[in-house]
Amino acid sequence: MPKAAKKSAASTAETDAPKAHQFQAEVAKLLHLMVHSVYSDRDVFLRELISNAADALDKLRYEAIATPELLAGDPELKITITPDKDNKTLTIADNGIGMSEQELVENLGTIAKSGTQAFVENAKRAKGEVHLIGQFGIGFYSGFIVAESVDVISRRAGSGTAFKWSSDGSGSFTVEPVEDAPRGTSIVLHLKDDAAEFLEDWKIESVVRAYSDHIAHPIML
Repeated sequence: MPKAAKKSAASTAETDAPKAHQFQAEVAKLLHLMVHSVYSDRDVFLRELISNAADALDKLRYEAIATPELLAGDPELKITITPDKDNKTLTIADNGIGMSEQELVENLGTIAKSGTQAFVENAKRAKGEVHLIGQFGIGFYSGFIVAESVDVISRRAGSGTAFKWSSDGSGSFTVEPVEDAPRGTSIVLHLKDDAAEFLEDWKIESVVRAYSDHIAHPIML
């Protein structure tokens, strides 16, 4: 019996170990552009991540029409922004639809080739003008404008299992199971030293007022 228990523990550890994935080539190009470009208006990343969070809330609200139990235990849909000066992190969280392990890999590791190629070419021509980011629907990657690394913790509505996606914006990312995560998605930005202003409440509030006043869901700070 002890041998069987040992084997079982080993296979569990193997299953729970972070799985490494390579970014699709087009995403790697895009991330290189984000990490190394100098944007005159870096506020755009927050607008994009809030917009993505609002989309996740809308998707859950739509799915909950047919499956109301998806809202169980947390029916008030909202976006929460949490700056942490001690750890130099900014977290944008929603209690929306969330993502499964496969969705994290597919949604954050690949992107439609034509859209990415068009973005990369246009951004080079326009020298990184920020309006292009939203136009091509790749707002998540804009987080790397201000972050050294990004963690995404997500639990899909109706699932008991959560996963963490992590990357420093180089050629790869990892995905691993995590415990005790609420429904929805939390994007944790480990900020670069020159992005410390985004840990200040006044800065976050000014960006939210300027770009995200149209969002139908409450944004908590």
